[in-house]
Amino acid sequence: NTLMQGYWKETRTGLRALTTFGQIFKHNMCGSFPLLTTKTMAYKSMWVELEGFIKGITSKRWYQERNCNIWNEWSNPQNENENDLGPIYGYQWRRFNEAYDENDNGSLNGYDQLKYIVETLKSDPESRRMVCSAWNPIQIDSMALPPCHVLWNVVVIGNKINLLWHQRSCDLMLGVPFNIASYATLLLLLAQEADLSPGVLQGTFADCHIYEDHIEGAEEQLSRSPKPLPTVSLGEYNSIYEWNSEGAGVFNYEPHSKIYFPIAV
Repeated sequence: NTLMQGYWKETRTGLRALTTFGQIFKHNMCGSFPLLTTKTMAYKSMWVELEGFIKGITSKRWYQERNCNIWNEWSNPQNENENDLGPIYGYQWRRFNEAYDENDNGSLNGYDQLKYIVETLKSDPESRRMVCSAWNPIQIDSMALPPCHVLWNVVVIGNKINLLWHQRSCDLMLGVPFNIASYATLLLLLAQEADLSPGVLQGTFADCHIYEDHIEGAEEQLSRSPKPLPTVSLGEYNSIYEWNSEGAGVFNYEPHSKIYFPIAV
């Protein structure tokens, strides 16, 4: 849709992008795992990143030591320390708006949004207030990159947990396939933690774009036929907070070959 009907927009990266508005992704999580098959996905990096978000990691080196290079191009613009990513996703999930350094206007006491959701899933699963926001305008200037996926929300109906996330900026060829698989994993982790069955995963996408130097790769990917989706095992762990991505694995994953898409910085 975006490739065929997109409107050319100028972007902050200096590259133009074909752009559409308001796409929706939806997948029933009771069976297969939504890992893209029309190209090979670096799912281990995706899992390391999610583990870092759950643990509130803000060190670029922590990710690199685990062979996750997703954050290599970015660092806290307010800090000369290249290792510092600033109060990115995981910081907001676990310590929302807590002052990050002496130049920060955040509060003295942060709020653990993930902990609230986990506890509510166990004590009041029918609550409609299980929302986690990564978008904190007070601290955006210290973030290595303002959050693209800004909010996620879980809803329990019956014995099934459903998860919806909203994304303001959607790099369709690079970022979105990772985001889908990451939130699918988060949904499975929350289901396991709260002794619930996985339900529906849904993403709402605002600015959907394909960068001009991704067009050729996008056309190649669209020419490929999807293959059967894999299944996953998240390994052995005592709680979501202690989950180690090294123990997770994918089964029956036979994707098409890798397609190179340059990173737009």
